[in-house]
Amino acid sequence: MSRIRAIQTTADYAAALARIDVLMDAEHGTPAGEELDVLTDLVVLYESRHAPMGYPNPIEAIRFRMEQGGFT
Repeated sequence: MSRIRAIQTTADYAAALARIDVLMDAEHGTPAGEELDVLTDLVVLYESRHAPMGYPNPIEAIRFRMEQGGFT
């Protein structure tokens, strides 16, 4: 298990994503599974602070959905 610490930089973020990729098949309740849980929580927190999604423009959301469904 690697040492888990706060994600503060884009390099930390990239490293956390790489580690999550390695741990993706870890079983729940194992040390690797617990590490995966903690890292995903840290990534979600980092993303919420640095890249908030926000809400789409309502008209653009309707247009996007219409395009997905093949509507005009």
